[in-house]
Amino acid sequence: MDIQAVKKSLLNAVQFDFSRSGGPGGQNVNKLNTKVTAKLALQDLEGLSEAERRRIAEKLAQRMDSDGSISIQVQDERSQWANRTRALERLLSLIVSAAKLNLPRIPTKPGRAARERRLAMKKAHSTAKRERRKPLAD
Repeated sequence: MDIQAVKKSLLNAVQFDFSRSGGPGGQNVNKLNTKVTAKLALQDLEGLSEAERRRIAEKLAQRMDSDGSISIQVQDERSQWANRTRALERLLSLIVSAAKLNLPRIPTKPGRAARERRLAMKKAHSTAKRERRKPLAD
């Protein structure tokens, strides 16, 4: 994956839609269109291999609409520019994390020292519990 090419094509391919935000904010919420909806068509993105593109489509299938576009809504900030910047950052991080190939975990066994520590802790716990018991009546 060429991240620089992805960033560049992301800036060119993304479409923004602006609307009024909800929530607190006073007159700013009522007057200004600060909520940003960023929409990105996955096929317009450059710098990805076909395998990465398929992986992204699989992992982000819940976020995609029928034409294969990923949508994100951001209304965290009071300014449209800050929300727009945040939407681009979120799109980029989504794409990078979805394209990354997760290697399978190789299961390992505990080492000898770890096994000995565990057994020593079990023995100490057992001894402490045994010493709390009432002595046996002879």
